[in-house]
Amino acid sequence: MNTITEQEKRVLLSLARFSVQAACSGGPPPPIPDSDVCKRAGGAFVTLKVNGRLRGCLGHFVGLGTLGDTVRSMAKQAAVSDFRFVPVSVEDVAKLTIEISILSQMKTILPEGVLPGTHGLYIRRGAHAGTLLPQVAEEEGWNSREFLQNTCLKAGLTCDTYLMEGTEILSYTAEVFSETTIGNEDRL
Repeated sequence: MNTITEQEKRVLLSLARFSVQAACSGGPPPPIPDSDVCKRAGGAFVTLKVNGRLRGCLGHFVGLGTLGDTVRSMAKQAAVSDFRFVPVSVEDVAKLTIEISILSQMKTILPEGVLPGTHGLYIRRGAHAGTLLPQVAEEEGWNSREFLQNTCLKAGLTCDTYLMEGTEILSYTAEVFSETTIGNEDRL
């Protein structure tokens, strides 16, 4: 995974914020900046929080064309299409803190190789699949077993499914940054 500079992080955070604002107000999506980082390929998740609490989070592992396309689309979707939450209102946009996770490619991993805070997990068995980003285990204080169990639960599986033959466990890393860690001069 190529490291993203502080300025490139600001560009992506600004794009995400303007995308959320447009989605909530019914306006057209913002143009994608003419920046090298926006032209890269790659997957990303956009997480929305209010006072540190999850308010929306959606992403795409492979990406939707360019990283700019992915961030713009996932920011919009996290604001208005995350089924776990009511859509973000225009009035609530200013209360949001935006976090972006730029993902590496996924690799098969054994349970004993899982490092909470370093690895994100994607667990799949049959028609059930779920993921938790690397920072979730760290935020929750989970050990490897708890992280695996909670990823299974997120997938709609029993917590011990990761131990069963035929369960696919994939890991990935993420470069995670947010408006609280980077700041964002272009904040609305």
